[in-house]
Amino acid sequence: MEPIKQIHSKTVVMPSTNIDTDQIIPARFLTITTKVGLGKSLFADWRFLKDGAPNPAFILNQPAAAGSRILVAGHNFGCGSSREHAPWALLDYGFRAVISTAIADIFSNNALKNGLLPVVVDETTHRWLLDHPGAEVTIDLESMRLSLPNGASVAFPIEAFARHCLLSGLDELGYLQSKLADTAAYEAAQRK
Repeated sequence: MEPIKQIHSKTVVMPSTNIDTDQIIPARFLTITTKVGLGKSLFADWRFLKDGAPNPAFILNQPAAAGSRILVAGHNFGCGSSREHAPWALLDYGFRAVISTAIADIFSNNALKNGLLPVVVDETTHRWLLDHPGAEVTIDLESMRLSLPNGASVAFPIEAFARHCLLSGLDELGYLQSKLADTAAYEAAQRK
């Protein structure tokens, strides 16, 4: 997993509320157990027309969205069923962070475990982001602050263990593996 210290990127704005995990990655794409390749199915029912052609009206198919690593979504992003494939698809597509006023708990936990940063902001900051699609913003995980190009800077919450793992580029298993020497030393001391 790539460590996250700062993410500086233009934003892509999807203002719809209640974007659920089935919209993020439709159920028909859940037959795989690997993260690689899911990005091509991200928002598939919105990105593609019935004939499979890209929907030119959908934001991710427009040139302004190219290369963005930050998705600004409407309220209650990631609601619905627990589906780890949703953050996998966002990451495989190229996103590293999602910003909203509310991000569903299960989605948020899955995102954090896989290296996608969920950033919850206040209504005023969110409204500014929605009104300025493509704005270049900086998310600083070390200081837990989001900086806007207008000079505003706001704090965002993140659980301490998840923050440590993201800063270190570790998932939970990687964290446990990083403690193997300490565990072995403790066990050896207990045997004495």
